[in-house]
Amino acid sequence: MKLIIQIPCLNEEATLAIALEALPRVVAGFDTVEWLIVDDGSTDGTVEVARAHGVHHVVRHACNQGLARAFSTGIDACLSLGADVIVNTDADNQYVADDIPALTAPIVAGEADIVVGARPIASITHFSPVKKFLQSLGSSVVRLASGSKVPDAPSGFRAISRHAAQRLVVFSRYTYTLETIIQAGQKGMALTSVPIRVNPDLRPSRLVRSIPSYVRRSIVTIVRIFVVYRPFRFFASIGVAFFIAGLVPGVRFLVKYAQGDGDGHIQSLILAAILLGMGFQTMLIAFVTDLLAANRRLLEDIRYKMAVANDKDKKNMGESHGA
Repeated sequence: MKLIIQIPCLNEEATLAIALEALPRVVAGFDTVEWLIVDDGSTDGTVEVARAHGVHHVVRHACNQGLARAFSTGIDACLSLGADVIVNTDADNQYVADDIPALTAPIVAGEADIVVGARPIASITHFSPVKKFLQSLGSSVVRLASGSKVPDAPSGFRAISRHAAQRLVVFSRYTYTLETIIQAGQKGMALTSVPIRVNPDLRPSRLVRSIPSYVRRSIVTIVRIFVVYRPFRFFASIGVAFFIAGLVPGVRFLVKYAQGDGDGHIQSLILAAILLGMGFQTMLIAFVTDLLAANRRLLEDIRYKMAVANDKDKKNMGESHGA
């Protein structure tokens, strides 16, 4: 069993050494533990620090492509290197590395495909009340969309089995945390969470540059989650709302018309026609997006089956060479 610990990095020269010094070289249940750094277009000495501290693999982006893309690049690299389990952590030493064995234990025991570390959000002093609220809201939305019970969906400290990593596809450029949990829930993966600890804050968050920016990005991410992963429910809800709104003036006009006073309430009829038409069109969009979502799931299944077939081919080649 091989474990690879990956760390996405962007100009982490000041904190990476601290994070690497805390990482384990031996983890229960694994024969091999390796470290991988994803350099997302750093302009400082991040790579030099990584190599000086014994990092086994360095994958580089020529320019900054964002955290989500760096995460995906790391996952692909870990799979190519034969990882059976992948642990993702941060370069700012936010998470306590001693909790990695607890994070991987459910996967080693065959009880989970993905394990998410649940931070003690309420007791983290450097999180503002607004950030704590948005973290809670994001987790609630993810639980609703995925059917999971993960209490801290935005946590980036997580362990992923090879089987799960081959099935994950990240579309967002901002962050991977919410999206991957929803995919796991929709694809029937075994998803669990374990409590973890956090270290004191070493630097401001790169994702939260300002509260207004974080609020805006969080709202966009949450809405996008429903559009991409629950398209029928999202658009059908809007369509039903338009239908109900159109029925009110429509019924009002019919009542007035039955009373012989219809000529004076044509505006209600026009408004009802517009709202009902919008509701009908939105319902059509709901069905179309549901079909698109089904096609996306089929493509993801094909991608996963090709990855499994490639693993089998490599295994067979290795056995034939060994013979």
